[in-house]
Amino acid sequence: MLTISKALYDQIVAHARADHPDEACGVVAGPVGEGRPERFVPMLNAARSPTFYEFDSGDLLKLYRDMDDRDEEPVVIYHSHTATEAYPSRTDISYANEPGAHYVLVSTADTDDAGPFQFRSFRIVEGQVTEEEVEVTA
Repeated sequence: MLTISKALYDQIVAHARADHPDEACGVVAGPVGEGRPERFVPMLNAARSPTFYEFDSGDLLKLYRDMDDRDEEPVVIYHSHTATEAYPSRTDISYANEPGAHYVLVSTADTDDAGPFQFRSFRIVEGQVTEEEVEVTA
């Protein structure tokens, strides 16, 4: 289960809405080994695409160095889908290289009449996708 604060949840959703119609992407870092998301790090979608996201390699290197300096790791890796449901695509699955991370997808498309977005979390390990519950705390 992903336990995430309302503030972080709102920041991820706001980033997804702000970058629409392009996909948004970013990371929520937390203390190594604790699995607790704490620091919101929005990233630039270098692909600037409504159907694909790509972290800028220089930005990603800088982020990982910064996390190392702070004794952090990526707890949540998130991106948005602008026209489809919040479920990992084949490309998303192939790029998932952090087995300990929660992969959050936010859909800014109203695909199920449930409202203007979906917020879902998955574990992706060796190509296997498992959806998990999301608990939003105060």
